Amino acid sequence: MNNLNLAWRNLWRNRRRTMITSASIFFAVFFALVMRSIQLGSYDHMYKNVIESYTGYIQVQHKDFWDEKIVDNTFAYDRQLERQLLEDENVEASIPRFESFALASNGPQTKGVLVMGVDPEKERYLSKVTDKMVKYRLTPEALEKIKQDSNLPEKVKELAILFENSAYTNNSRMQLDLGIDDKLASEIMPSIESYTAFQNASIHMGEPGVWVGDKLSQYLQLGIGDTIVLISQGYHATTAAGKYEIKGIVKLPLPDIDNKIVYLPLDICQELYNAEGNLTSLALAVSNNRDKTIAETVQRISKLVSEEHKVMEWREMNEVMVSQMDADDKGGQIMLGILYLVIAFGVFGTVLMLTAERKREFGVLVAIGMQKKKLASIMTLEMLLIGLLGILSGALVASVLILYGVEHPIVFKGETAKMFEEYGMEPKMAFWTIGTYYISQILIVVLMVLLAIGYPIRKIFGMNLVNALRA
Repeated sequence: MNNLNLAWRNLWRNRRRTMITSASIFFAVFFALVMRSIQLGSYDHMYKNVIESYTGYIQVQHKDFWDEKIVDNTFAYDRQLERQLLEDENVEASIPRFESFALASNGPQTKGVLVMGVDPEKERYLSKVTDKMVKYRLTPEALEKIKQDSNLPEKVKELAILFENSAYTNNSRMQLDLGIDDKLASEIMPSIESYTAFQNASIHMGEPGVWVGDKLSQYLQLGIGDTIVLISQGYHATTAAGKYEIKGIVKLPLPDIDNKIVYLPLDICQELYNAEGNLTSLALAVSNNRDKTIAETVQRISKLVSEEHKVMEWREMNEVMVSQMDADDKGGQIMLGILYLVIAFGVFGTVLMLTAERKREFGVLVAIGMQKKKLASIMTLEMLLIGLLGILSGALVASVLILYGVEHPIVFKGETAKMFEEYGMEPKMAFWTIGTYYISQILIVVLMVLLAIGYPIRKIFGMNLVNALRA
């Protein structure tokens, strides 16, 4: 206890030296935790966009469908099997789907599209597609009204021109893109919302009508009330062709899917492909999406289905994306390694400075009778206390920033947002909440501190008393 008291008092004899050394450790912890949080948060955000907008966490399919996605590899909608699946403790709901491809046309404009037959009521358990309906659009007509409104700032009008034809599912993103401050939002946003309001209609089982992705609607030059023509190959090589009215426009967070998706009511889609009563997949909404729980759920469900079915989990259905994220994760870890290397040299440099400054002090203490062993133990405690101060303060500040980032992710706007969208990514940077990655990052910093302690201890035990007193 006496050594600890001495070590603590020694820290504050030279506050500047202590603060400089603690600061180097503080920044090591801070940057490591924040960088890792952003990295993991971005991965999680991308995964959720794909999983919750498209595949889901678990699907039951025909055994050959994933390898050969043709309408012939479908299976009959078995209500008894569905009831058995819903009895599983981790399954909240089942979402029947019929998925295929078609050639979509609107006059001379044509494009290959993904046709998704869905039950609009059940989709709220997974993709929540109704929440992704376009509510506002900066059409040329809306822009004219915005330009003529004398109450709107010129900056807002300039940004509105930049985002011409952009669609929004909520007013907050539109407010962000138009650079409207929260203080002025209550005055400005009602007018802009009235100019840009976009009316969608619902699709229902048994009623012909479609929802299309926002980017697809712009490519095919389609609007509400227009007709889209779908042509494909149906069940057992029959011809699948139909004309449907556009009921609504959806804006999905994945630009690649938004650029080709067409939603049809499930029974109408089955009728189009001459596969009444068949499904391409039965997606399952789960209450716990942790990897271990998903794997256990897949094992239980696999025992319920026949040999004609196959149970797939999200990693298997998104192999390319998972591989890309794993490769990016390795790159991120290399960057963290470089960061640690730079900061390790910083920590070692401050320790070296600290040791050099106190060389005469060490010599005097040994000369008046303090054993080198005791001096080394006090120095070790000093470094541990400095490390503890740096680690705790770094973790505390990083935690505040991370928790704020979890609730308020960084949303890019302007040209930066457009650049993200051009690369097929949602212009958002999410944070991962406080988790087990804290332990690994902090342990690495602790190891750096322990390695740095070795230098002053070595200098103390190898100290030449006469040289030290002359320092």
